[in-house]
This record gives sequence, structure tokens and C-alpha cells, in this order.
Amino acid sequence: MKHVISAIVQNEPGVLAHVAGMFAARGYNIDSLVVGRTEDENLSRMTIVVVGDDRILEQVRKQLEKLITTVRVRDFKDIDYVERDLLLLRVHAPADKRPEIVALVDLFRGRIVDVSKSSVMIEMAGPEAKLEAFIDLVKPYGIRELARTGVIAMQRGKTNSEKDEK
Repeated sequence: MKHVISAIVQNEPGVLAHVAGMFAARGYNIDSLVVGRTEDENLSRMTIVVVGDDRILEQVRKQLEKLITTVRVRDFKDIDYVERDLLLLRVHAPADKRPEIVALVDLFRGRIVDVSKSSVMIEMAGPEAKLEAFIDLVKPYGIRELARTGVIAMQRGKTNSEKDEK
């Protein structure tokens, strides 16, 4: 089962290495890890996707909470949330196949951000499942290169100033 965990951490050198080391030392595999600044320049948000059972999720959450640099940890197990992943993909696109590819990109609400004689680069954002479905549909054209950011997530309908956070 996929678990999405958000950790607000102090924006200091070495925090990412410390968190990644904590996972590695305990034998946990990180499926996705994204780190970025927050509205407070002193804090960063880490969004971590872990595949495993509820016991693994609970251990990971507790270990993260013990780190000195961690301000707050939230798992999205029983919370309504929005998740997004960003994809850049270069696909083989000869002139005769280009209209089909453009139609697929439009259907999935993506954008073509670069065009060459034999390929197009596509930008797309959305839930992981949407991106996976798109990738499966363009594989027959020939994927030349693919890059993804990993999952980011936030709870629906809440703000940092509301007091009901975990």
C-alpha cells in the first residue's frame, strides 16, 4: 500500500541526508522524495512516498518525529488531500504520428513545450495514476527520455493557521 507522508523540517544543510540515512538504516525504501521551500524561508516541506503496510508507515512517522530538525509530520492515510506529480517526457514523433500524439496530450491536459524534427517534449502535471496512464499510451510511439518530480501533497481545505493539524 502507498503511503504519503509530509514532514515540515528546518531548512538546514544535511537534513535531507539525515532523513534519507534514517530510512536506509532501517531498511525502508523511499518510492518518492520531494523537498522544497515553504512560505517560511526557515522551513522546507518533505513529501515522502513509502510503499508498505501500516506498521511500516507508523514506524517511519515515529522516526521522523524524533529527528531534531523535524517540526511537524503528517501522514495522509485518512485525510482528504491533493497530490500532484510533474512529468517531462520526450517522445518520438515523426510528422505522420504527431497529430495523434498532440491529441493524447490535449486529452490528458498536458502541454507540448519543445518540438524537434523527430520528437516532442511534453509537460504534464497530475496525480500519479494519470501520469502512469499517459506513459502507457505513449510507449508505443517510443519514449526517448522521461523525468518526474515525484509526488507533492497537501491536505484539502486546511491552512497552516488552522489548529487541527497532527
